[in-house]
Amino acid sequence: GPRLLVHLDLKGAPPRVEYLRRLIELFSQLGVDGLLVEYEDAFPYEGELKLLQATVQPAYSQEEVLSMQEFARSKGMEVIPLVQTFGHMEFVLKHRPMWHLRETSHCVGTLNPHREEGVKLVMEMVRQVVELHPGLDTLHIGADEVYMLGEGEESKLWLTSPGHTVEQLFLSHVTKVAKAIKEVWPHMTIIMWDDMMRGMSQDTLKASGLVGLVQPMLWDYTPNLDVDKTVSLLQKYCSAGMADVWAASSFKGSTSVYTCVTCTQRHVDNHLQWLKVAASLSPGVNLKGIAITGWQRYDHLSVLCELMPVALPSLAACLQTLLHGQFSAEAHSKVTEVLGISAVEVEAMERFVRGWFSPYHRQRRTVTPLITMQIHSQAAT
Repeated sequence: GPRLLVHLDLKGAPPRVEYLRRLIELFSQLGVDGLLVEYEDAFPYEGELKLLQATVQPAYSQEEVLSMQEFARSKGMEVIPLVQTFGHMEFVLKHRPMWHLRETSHCVGTLNPHREEGVKLVMEMVRQVVELHPGLDTLHIGADEVYMLGEGEESKLWLTSPGHTVEQLFLSHVTKVAKAIKEVWPHMTIIMWDDMMRGMSQDTLKASGLVGLVQPMLWDYTPNLDVDKTVSLLQKYCSAGMADVWAASSFKGSTSVYTCVTCTQRHVDNHLQWLKVAASLSPGVNLKGIAITGWQRYDHLSVLCELMPVALPSLAACLQTLLHGQFSAEAHSKVTEVLGISAVEVEAMERFVRGWFSPYHRQRRTVTPLITMQIHSQAAT
């Protein structure tokens, strides 16, 4: 069946290596096949890219990146790195020497697709990441949420030519990057996020040059995911020639930008919808895997969402839901046994934490005793 990947988002509170090992250990007990690792500024970039490394806490060392893969492999898990190559490049384009490579000056995340230097930069990031993953055969090149694309001066000029559209602008950059990767590593499987292609016609996709180069990963993190719409979208990619597709669900970090406590039910519901999608696909569609995302923050410049330890009951429940086809009694007891907790039902603690137990309240030590008791009793159950 499809491979089960857990997404490790390191662009905010990257776990210490010991904790990472314990997580990987836990994942293997829960049936995970691989990791989708988004390093961002936690990667030990070198040379002229050294400025991309985080400064508040040090990036992982090369040895640590290698030993993490080694450990994952020893548990039967593959590691697929994710390197953003178009949108969400805040961690690159926030640095003054890179400002001139932004699509528009006020959008920190989007790369200007017209500069040869931009493609060179992206390829150098990819090269360093691939070389630190010996034997790598699958790479995710991001490309979601390319905000403000087409708004820059060079893009506006480019768009005045007949037949030039923002869709074409997107496709040409991604095709350029994917081709460049295939030239250096001919056997690399390349995955990309699908959202920028959702509105494109089958013919546009067919003619794009991406067919046979990339595999789309369709993401939807909502508890009420529209099954029919999602199925027909996957069928569209398949009919356009992209029969190998991936799905992405979520176990945390997708409720709101400032959510503190993970609502397990919401994420389990998301996975129940994905199970319906998988069951409804025509045989031509090859669903290669599902990546369960756990966003640490919405983007490089926003606050942290739910922290990893708080979200582990949700992750375990989601994984077991996929493996059992429902959140059954067996699934529930596997979760409680592996995590060593008495129950998984997590109600919304959110309103207490944000309403009566904010940093302001804690700093001034003005927390209502009643609320303190509620938080204690909820934490205990």
